Amino acid sequence: MICPDCGHDNIPGMDSCEECGTDLRSLDVPQPGQGLQKTLLEEPLRALSPRRPLKVSPGDTLDKAVRLMKENNEGSVFVMEEERLVGILTERDLLLKVAGKPIALDRTPVRNMMTREPVVLRSDDALAYALNRMSVGRYRHIPIVDGGRLTGFVSVRGILGFIAEKLA
Repeated sequence: MICPDCGHDNIPGMDSCEECGTDLRSLDVPQPGQGLQKTLLEEPLRALSPRRPLKVSPGDTLDKAVRLMKENNEGSVFVMEEERLVGILTERDLLLKVAGKPIALDRTPVRNMMTREPVVLRSDDALAYALNRMSVGRYRHIPIVDGGRLTGFVSVRGILGFIAEKLA
């Protein structure tokens, strides 16, 4: 995406110009047609009834986070410091940062392995925008933050399930 202000060639899917900071979100937005295209472009994430996030604190152990994920059949936990989202710990984090290493899960704090300051979405963001962010960033789970408060999360699986239901 070429920035209209400074001409910088940005990576597709960027929200703002990496060079000058100009907002790029409103540029080149396709207009909704009908059917699936209309659903993707017009339906906000709140239509998915985003799932309740599992929460841990940065000082909790990896063992606690893994147990919580397993008991709830979820692929991520959200790391909260008081009421503020500070990170996310996903199955991918565990696979790439923990598996095969001599790490004591019962003594290692989540803060050592979490992804800090994760990308967030808002509940009024469109499904198409969420899918784009997930594709560009290679994310499978993204928190939804409204008014500075973690209100839920979306997953690729959840979005695909919603789309399949709409197509049925």
